Amino acid sequence: MGIEPGRLQFSWISSAESTKFVEVVNEVTDVIKALGPLEKFVKTEAKVA
Repeated sequence: MGIEPGRLQFSWISSAESTKFVEVVNEVTDVIKALGPLEKFVKTEAKVA
């Protein structure tokens, strides 16, 4: 199982583009929240030795 589409995104943002940075972070955060937890990293029960 690889990374789902949408979980990995790249954007080129200049250090002078703080407004664009905020917009991109908010957009990526919304997409990730909509996708929910990545199933292979969700712990379903604790292993007790």
